[in-house]
Amino acid sequence: MQFKYLKHDIYRYFYPNDETSEISLAHKLRIIMTTQGIWAIAVYRVRRWSHYECQYPFIRKMINPIAFLINMVVEIATGIHIEPEIDIGPGLYIGHYGNIFLGGSTRIGKFANISHEVTVGYAGRGNAWGLPVIGDHVFLAPGAKVIGKIVIGNNVAIGTNSVVTKSLPDNAVAVGVPAKIINFNSSKDFVLYNHKKNIDIL
Repeated sequence: MQFKYLKHDIYRYFYPNDETSEISLAHKLRIIMTTQGIWAIAVYRVRRWSHYECQYPFIRKMINPIAFLINMVVEIATGIHIEPEIDIGPGLYIGHYGNIFLGGSTRIGKFANISHEVTVGYAGRGNAWGLPVIGDHVFLAPGAKVIGKIVIGNNVAIGTNSVVTKSLPDNAVAVGVPAKIINFNSSKDFVLYNHKKNIDIL
């Protein structure tokens, strides 16, 4: 499953919208070799597969330490930390590298856009301690912080440097510290993908 998801992750970089025509193999290789977000996503997908989907213990024992070391190198090079415990749907897009932390055993839905300096992490006290659960087609702008035991709905857009500590309903656009809903125009103008290429996961 993770390798199928990775295919759709990479499609986000190859075919950003329905108007994009087929690109050459050389162009695809250039995108893969020069895009730090793809490096981090690929390592995450391999680690996620090894931890939770691989049915062969001896393969896990071989892959896990190697993948851990590669992850450390990629993390240092890109500033992107994605823990294998987090369940991220297909079509993940990380537009820019640097200071990105996606942690814990939580969930981010399909077609998420993650910008630089974004944090998804723990917050709260007592029964309120926990991690966010994030829906599909969510856009997290540069510097956004989504923390605590909250639920972020589908098609939500969170603005630059916003701090979200309360749940948001579907289609909300939230900005500020603490973040407040300013409208329900959704993330439709920010989360772009090719319907033809991603048809089997829509």
